[in-house]
Amino acid sequence: MKFLAITLIVHRPDPVTGVQKPTRDRFREVLDNALLAEELGFDGFGVGERHERPFISSSPPVVLSHIAALTKRIRLFTAVTTLSLLDPVRAYEDYATLDHLSDGRLDLIIGKGNGAAQRDLFQVTPEDQWDRNAESYEVFRQIWRQDKVTAATRFRPELTDAEVWPRPYQQPVRVWHGSATSKESVDLAARHGDPLFSANVTNPIEPYAELIRYYRERWEHYGHDPAGIAVGAGTAGVYVAPTTQQALAAYRPVFEGNLAFQKKVGLPIVFETLEDFVERSSALIGSPQQVVDKVHRYHEQFGHTVVHLHADASGLTDVQHRDSLELFQAAVAPALRTAVPDPPFDWGPVLPAPATTEEPARV
Repeated sequence: MKFLAITLIVHRPDPVTGVQKPTRDRFREVLDNALLAEELGFDGFGVGERHERPFISSSPPVVLSHIAALTKRIRLFTAVTTLSLLDPVRAYEDYATLDHLSDGRLDLIIGKGNGAAQRDLFQVTPEDQWDRNAESYEVFRQIWRQDKVTAATRFRPELTDAEVWPRPYQQPVRVWHGSATSKESVDLAARHGDPLFSANVTNPIEPYAELIRYYRERWEHYGHDPAGIAVGAGTAGVYVAPTTQQALAAYRPVFEGNLAFQKKVGLPIVFETLEDFVERSSALIGSPQQVVDKVHRYHEQFGHTVVHLHADASGLTDVQHRDSLELFQAAVAPALRTAVPDPPFDWGPVLPAPATTEEPARV
């Protein structure tokens, strides 16, 4: 099993202290968390893309390029690239450049994105967002694979023998499809034989498990080998402590602060108490063994081989955040790496096989 640390770069007051960091400091925190993730042995670090408050993650290629310059090993993920809002040609140029600069450490998670404000900003409607997402991905993957591209497009100018530079480093970059509730994203992933990443953060397990089952059905419908399926899943929060009691005591102010914020802005409340949140959400809060057992319960439903954790402290102190991630890597990750297989592909750069020359037979 592989483990990612992911941030959406939320920029709002701390749920416990009420203090909001300056924008520059919040970006610095993201960089520090990426360095911490590499130091602790995480397999990947992801940056989201949002174009509305309270997020400042509108430019993941820029943030990930900075992280690429600071790190050496960790793979870099988008979470997610909102292709329904983007020109696929411009998106390709940004990410192909980043892929070269990072020596092929880039994976993309794509999705249509959500939120009315960012749809309005890019003049995307609820009626056309799925078609835009599918078209943008078709053009994006074609550019990555072909030196010249011809595409009859609806949502951007058509392409005729178009050349787009730079040409890729990875051939091609691995693309995951992020899905929260939509069968459209799941079907697009299955059609192309691409891995799926379930959001798995807002609701109990059932709707996400249903979508993953649908993904497996559609994968086989399109004629792909079931052995090639790869599924990732998110988590709603993380705090690992030596005992369950210590974990609950430390995380309670964070939960209560987030609950108050949700009620203030009118968000639907799914989990009314911390105990219910720990029991029925995907949050990994508790002792190491409790967290291992929970991941196994989700794995029984999902068959997933990648898990993402929150890269941000998100109301915890810096010391609590680091201690939790250190304990996760020391006592949780090793048990899961042993028990759960890795995805069915190499975790390194996706590069063409080297040409081989056959030696003439010796007489």
